[in-house]
Amino acid sequence: MIFTKDPKKINVHFTPFRDGLQSSFGGKVRLKDFLPAMEMAAKAGIRHMEFGGGARYQAPLFYLNEDPFETMKTIREKVGPDVDLQILTRSVSGVTLTTQSIEALQLQAKLMFEHGTTYDRNFDFMNDVRNLVKTGQPIVDSGMHHQVCIALMGLPFHSDKVHSAQYYISVGKQLLESDIHIDSLCLKDASGTTDPKTVYETAIGLKKIMPAGMKLWMHTHDTASMAVACYMAGIAGGVDGVDLSVRPMASGTVQADVRSLAHALKGTGYSLDIEVSKMAEIERVLTDGLKDYAFNPTTTTADARVLGFPMPGGAIGPNVHMMEKAGILEKYSEVLAEFPVVVEAGGAWTSVTPGSQQYWLQAFNNVMFGRWEKIDPGFGKSALGYFGRTPLAADPKVIKKASEQLNLPFFEGEPLAAAPNNIGAAREALAERKLPITDKNIFLVLSAMVPGKKMEANEGIRFLTGKGKVDIPLKKAEPTTVKTETKPIVTTGISAPVTSKCTVNEKGVERTFTVTIEPIEGSAAPKVKTETPKISSEEGKVYSTFAGSVDIVDILVKVGDTVEKGDTIAQIEAMKAKFDIKSPRSGEIAEIFVAIGDEVDSSRPILTIK
Repeated sequence: MIFTKDPKKINVHFTPFRDGLQSSFGGKVRLKDFLPAMEMAAKAGIRHMEFGGGARYQAPLFYLNEDPFETMKTIREKVGPDVDLQILTRSVSGVTLTTQSIEALQLQAKLMFEHGTTYDRNFDFMNDVRNLVKTGQPIVDSGMHHQVCIALMGLPFHSDKVHSAQYYISVGKQLLESDIHIDSLCLKDASGTTDPKTVYETAIGLKKIMPAGMKLWMHTHDTASMAVACYMAGIAGGVDGVDLSVRPMASGTVQADVRSLAHALKGTGYSLDIEVSKMAEIERVLTDGLKDYAFNPTTTTADARVLGFPMPGGAIGPNVHMMEKAGILEKYSEVLAEFPVVVEAGGAWTSVTPGSQQYWLQAFNNVMFGRWEKIDPGFGKSALGYFGRTPLAADPKVIKKASEQLNLPFFEGEPLAAAPNNIGAAREALAERKLPITDKNIFLVLSAMVPGKKMEANEGIRFLTGKGKVDIPLKKAEPTTVKTETKPIVTTGISAPVTSKCTVNEKGVERTFTVTIEPIEGSAAPKVKTETPKISSEEGKVYSTFAGSVDIVDILVKVGDTVEKGDTIAQIEAMKAKFDIKSPRSGEIAEIFVAIGDEVDSSRPILTIK
């Protein structure tokens, strides 16, 4: 039991409006649905809240047809100037999933500050100190509070070399001895898998070497029901601030509820710096705002299995939603079982974005295609060193496979030096489409650029040209029953068969039937004969290989092209990864029914081969 004779207030960073939304819904929640709860939190005296970065940069742009920067600006206006608003950034990836140039990160920091950010929490999933130092400078230069993370994770296999208290303290020591200005440190356990003893020993060790007055924060998730225990251990070791949330955006894959930790601290001499009695009212407003959203039990229920597949709450939520949408949720358990294999073989980087997504997609590929038969580009590039030094050496077999499939050599340089500078390409894309060339528009485009992805599918371009996607996880409407009255077809006076056509439209797919009505032959009862002709083109239609909804990201043929069986003719995006659509037969492309950026499922044909 922890106890202090000298009362100490523990600072609270309130997370329901960024991490809560991300961990529960992949961030796909409209501003209008949670803004009233944020206003209520500000009125309740909460002075430190999370409001952007991470998936709450991408989700508004990719899935809500909302400008993420205008969203942040509106929040700042509503909560007032006295609230510290914090974002989350991913070192060399910034708020994206790929490596960015230093120029792009400088532009990002400038825009974040201009749109209301006061704190920037920056982490590196490799714990590569070189990355944290270089990507921290734009944050410092912008004027934001620079909070540097040491990323934590419980390993799903034994190692005495990494992810121990000694390892984390060593990372902290290197950061504090560097020449970058640091305002505060944070222990960030995105998967909620670090044990309390490691948390306690890490906090003790770091507080011994941190400058007086520098705060140590702690972030974890309650996915394995360990959050309160780990926060208690951290506070006992000297942690000054913790991340907490409130229902319905608390527990499960999110942070612990404010009320849970407040209760655990009763009588210990420690207390939280926010008014716990205000939580019920914030919860009421937030619950009302989210009443139309479909909460998935996978994200709201604690799952101790996460200790064997260290996946962050902020990634479990989006991936469950993506698997469900793609119609492959039955593969979930198999993907989880593959996690220990990919973590150890990759090099044991921490399971936080984009590293968590790389683990997930490689585990998914191993299940779908066979182990290491299809290397996810992100996973492969990480194992090869393009995101930084892996904590452990990657499996030589995986390095060889990744190098061969991605056509990339092993890389020992600095990731920022190898990152493309996409500012020019983004500017050019805006000019070609006669769109305003502003700093914000440039960043909206470059932040959505992925190697090999056509500009027509770029979410920034689609948003700016009025073609933004809206994909909100709302509850499904209750089916309505329509009563119809069937009347007999009167054929009096028909002396010969009458033939007509009937067209049925099902989910955008039209099928035409021929209906023939026969005349009465010596009876008052009509005879109705229907004939469904063979649709010769049906066997030549090519569909998505996923049962659920996916996006068309490339069409590699045009009408009139000749293809061979097995040729790649189109590409779809599912689970944030590209998959090839291969021709099931040889022939000529007769029709193309979709365009890049369209959403299809297994009932809507992509093209026809004759």
